[in-house]
Amino acid sequence: MLLLDKVAIITGAGSSRGLGSATARLFAAHGARLALGDIDAPAARAAAEACGAGHLGMDCDVTERAACTALVAATTERFGRVDILVNIAGITSPQRVTEIDMPTYERVMDVSMRGTLLMTQAVLPQMRAQAAGSIVNMSSVSAQRGGGVFGGAHYSAAKAAVLGFTKATARELARSGVRVNAICPGFIDTDITAGMMTPARRAEVEAAIPMGRAGRADEVAGCCLFLASDLSSYCTGTEIDPNGGAHIH
Repeated sequence: MLLLDKVAIITGAGSSRGLGSATARLFAAHGARLALGDIDAPAARAAAEACGAGHLGMDCDVTERAACTALVAATTERFGRVDILVNIAGITSPQRVTEIDMPTYERVMDVSMRGTLLMTQAVLPQMRAQAAGSIVNMSSVSAQRGGGVFGGAHYSAAKAAVLGFTKATARELARSGVRVNAICPGFIDTDITAGMMTPARRAEVEAAIPMGRAGRADEVAGCCLFLASDLSSYCTGTEIDPNGGAHIH
C-alpha cells in the first residue's frame, strides 16, 4: 500500500462522482487516513464513511481562512500529522468573455486560487515541522490550451493561476522537504460534466480526443496517488496531463 499510515487532506471531496471522492477512495485503499473537506458537510461526512471507519469528514469553505485552518487543526488533532494535501475544490463557469460578471469571476477565482492558497498556508507549518509533505493542486487543460469544454476565460485564468502558483511554491518549498505538483485533467466524466451537453456534442468532443473517450475520475485519482506517494519523490513543480492526448505538445 503506497500511503500506509499517511494522513491526507482532500478538499472538494463531497461529490459522489467527483474527483475528490474518487481520490479519497483510492487513497483509503492504499492505507491513508483521510480528512475530507467540502462546503457540503453532510456530503463530506458521507464520503469519509464510504472510505471506511476512522476517517474524518467536515465542512470546509476553502475561500475562508478560518475554515481551512479548522480543517487542518481537526486533522492534526485526530491523526497527529498531515502528510498530503490535495486541493480539488473548484467550480466552473461557461460564460463568454463579454458576459463575465464580477460576482461569478470572483467566485471562480476564489474557490480555485484563493482556496488553494489558503489551504497551502494552513498545512505548511505542520509540513515544515515534519520536513516532509506532498501538495497536489488541481489545475486543468483549460489553463494550458486557453479553454476547454465547459469553462470560460475566467475559469482558464483561475486554473492557470493555480498552475503558476504550483511552480512558484514548489521552487520556494523544495529545500524544506515539501513537494508541490499539479494535475491538468481534460474532459472527465464527473457530476460537473454529467448532463451539461447533448449526446451529439459529447460525441463531437470525444472525437477530438486522440483516445476517443472521456476520462474517468479514478484515472485522475491515480495521478493524485502517484504525486502523493514516494513514487514521485523527485518530482516537484511538475504537471501531469490526464487528458487522453487532447493536449499533446
